[in-house]
Amino acid sequence: MRITDLLNKNTHALSFEVFPPKTETGFESVKEATEEIAKLHPSFMSVTYGAGGGTSRYTLDIAKNIKELYGVPTLAHLTCVSSTKETVREKIREIKAAGITNVMALRGDLPAALEGADRSNWDYQYAIDLIAELKAADASFCIGGACYPEIHPESISQKEDIKRLKDKVDAGCDFLTTQMFFDNNLLYNFLYKIREAGITVPVIPGIMPITNANQVERAIKLSGSFMPQRFKSLVDKFGSDPAAMKQAGIAYATDQIIDLYANGITNVHVYSMNKPDVAAKIQSNLSDILGK
Repeated sequence: MRITDLLNKNTHALSFEVFPPKTETGFESVKEATEEIAKLHPSFMSVTYGAGGGTSRYTLDIAKNIKELYGVPTLAHLTCVSSTKETVREKIREIKAAGITNVMALRGDLPAALEGADRSNWDYQYAIDLIAELKAADASFCIGGACYPEIHPESISQKEDIKRLKDKVDAGCDFLTTQMFFDNNLLYNFLYKIREAGITVPVIPGIMPITNANQVERAIKLSGSFMPQRFKSLVDKFGSDPAAMKQAGIAYATDQIIDLYANGITNVHVYSMNKPDVAAKIQSNLSDILGK
């Protein structure tokens, strides 16, 4: 099923994100964790793709397993940074062969070994190049793209960021998923601005439950997210107590999701990673809202 068909149902829905193992030895434990999340029957599950394709060989294995065993629609991530056209086209063929129609088209993070490298001759500079490649390969693909409610770390301004986002949508992006954020007002302001700019595709808010204090620094580094004082106080108070921090982080994420639903958002994506207990607790907190 296409993700856009799910988004058009206009009922409250929750989806989860998982990631493939970094090595073959970790495959079985990751597979088990993703299956536990699939048993929750979310609206869909997305499976990430390693920087520079580092874990790409397992992305389709996990996505296909979830879809075939549990009937959960899957969204396979695909990145293009530092990849050749030949490599990307082979990955697209593999996605089609696996029967997956939903693809998250991302530029991807630059591998550390290639930072500072001359990119002028690379086949793909931005996600828009990958979107065009996917559309050319199969017009039936349902293509997702990433967006930043605050600002992309490499953009000079939010205005420029939104202009590039509009170009990406015009190239064939069917829906957008936001980077994590911790203040819902940032999302509401962002949605107003992109609608004014003529971006009308569905936008799925992405929520990251921070369940241990060490995640905070990484979250800021990855997304440049603004941390509201309310959230900082939570970390200051409970960060040294793992069990309390986990409970507080899940409660904060749940509160964000409830506020989103209350303000007209129908679909929320949770960066649950490979934590079935976190996914299950959030879904349980929302059981009556979701009708589960």
